[in-house]
Amino acid sequence: SIAFNSRVNLEDVSVEGITKITPADIEYAKELGYVIKLLAIGRDTEEHGVDVRVHPVFLPREHPLAAVNDVFNAIFIRGNAIGEAMFYGRGAGALPTASAVVSDVIDTARDIVMNTFGRVRCTCYEHKRRCPIEETESSYYVRLLVDDQPGVLGAIATAFGNQGVSLKSVIQTRRVDDRAEIVAITHCVKYRKIEEAEKVLQALPVVTEIRSMIRVENSQEAR
Repeated sequence: SIAFNSRVNLEDVSVEGITKITPADIEYAKELGYVIKLLAIGRDTEEHGVDVRVHPVFLPREHPLAAVNDVFNAIFIRGNAIGEAMFYGRGAGALPTASAVVSDVIDTARDIVMNTFGRVRCTCYEHKRRCPIEETESSYYVRLLVDDQPGVLGAIATAFGNQGVSLKSVIQTRRVDDRAEIVAITHCVKYRKIEEAEKVLQALPVVTEIRSMIRVENSQEAR
């Protein structure tokens, strides 16, 4: 709300957890030059309004957020005047948690004494639209289990292309019993397009299973 000068409520935020992430996805991320991180992302898009969501992403290893591990948290921002900046520190553990709680108690006590409610107020003077999840844009990592036979890669590429999804790369990586595992990385595409492609792929006779579909953030797009 403070960042975009427009009220953002919890129900405006699309949330996806990490329960679908598998060890295979983590290994593929390493092979492709990424790490998997759970990010909260906020963007002010000119066309569709404020885009706010939480979900796992493939993040390039060279991105500053890729090095945030263990009990540490970070906020990475891109501002009109300051450019890129990151705020980094411990977000868990006994002392960091106690420090945050005591800080909140002190702020509340000061508000009571001064008869105020928050010394830094939200400057929500604009009423921006919320970007529908269908209109959000990202690249995607897609992992499929398919028949191991000639023509399968072509059929999959055609299915993506017919739904307006352009592929950056497609690799056949390993055999699973009598099937093959294929990993595709798409170019940036709207979520509704990748959803349409997912339905078409599931209906293909040569596709046994769509095992994973994870957003990919590149260095220019990640916030």
